[in-house]
Amino acid sequence: MSETASGFHVERIEYESGLPALRAVREVVFVQEQGVPLELEWDELDPASHHVIARDSAGTPIATARLTPERHIGRMAVLSPWRGRGVGDAMLRTLLELAGDLDWDKLSLHAQVHAIPFYARHGFLPTGPRFEEAGIDHQMMTLHLCASNPVGDRAGAIAATLGVIATARRQLLIYSPELDPGVLDAPEIITALRGFAIDKGEIRILLHDPAAPQRDQSPLIGLHQRLPSTIAFRAVEEPFDRSYASAYTCNDGGGYYFRPMASRLEGDTRLDDRSRARHLLNLFSPVWERARPCSEYRALGI
Repeated sequence: MSETASGFHVERIEYESGLPALRAVREVVFVQEQGVPLELEWDELDPASHHVIARDSAGTPIATARLTPERHIGRMAVLSPWRGRGVGDAMLRTLLELAGDLDWDKLSLHAQVHAIPFYARHGFLPTGPRFEEAGIDHQMMTLHLCASNPVGDRAGAIAATLGVIATARRQLLIYSPELDPGVLDAPEIITALRGFAIDKGEIRILLHDPAAPQRDQSPLIGLHQRLPSTIAFRAVEEPFDRSYASAYTCNDGGGYYFRPMASRLEGDTRLDDRSRARHLLNLFSPVWERARPCSEYRALGI
């Protein structure tokens, strides 16, 4: 059982004995709210799956999810009054722990499109095109457990960056020569960076050409102007430092997204590799000390 300080706890539950509790959540969320036909909500995988349930302090079911024999997370549902209160995060962490106990090396899930950032914060990356399931748009997402996850396109780059931001503790470092148009200016990334800068800690950003993001009116510059005490830019000027061809985002919690070629989005990411993240932190620090502050950003009004 996983206890929380938010008035609920998460526990594993047997399917047969727990069926009434599972129904109390899933049929409200999926059938009544989302219009999923009842005959599609319950399937042959349910009896063979591992189920978790969240209950409030009175023991009333408030959320549920399952892990199927196909190593697939599904039926993630939280009752409306409990959404946005960390219940889904707690359930997902419990499912990841369960998968680890089972020695599984990979998990997949079908995320409703609006929930993609939620799963990205836990390391899942989009795989393939979007599709319709029970009349609702979905995205396949996957996660390699105890291994790096390949990133191959913009959707994956955004998801990987969201994961690194979400798992940072007090420090987030970004080395991006051109500030990655299409990724670091994505609305969900700006929202995540703003939340981290306000609530948690420090963001340091190294780039090569400050003029290009300035011309493009990058929203990151405006965010820096509003939060100058927590978001800092510096420009790399030493020829040796500028010869570095890669790009990365890393944090002090063991998360990173690394790209061998800064001009391309292909790379790899992982949110629990403290050794690799520490290496990137150590790589970043001396370059930061040699770089010059981007004073021109402080004067820019956009």
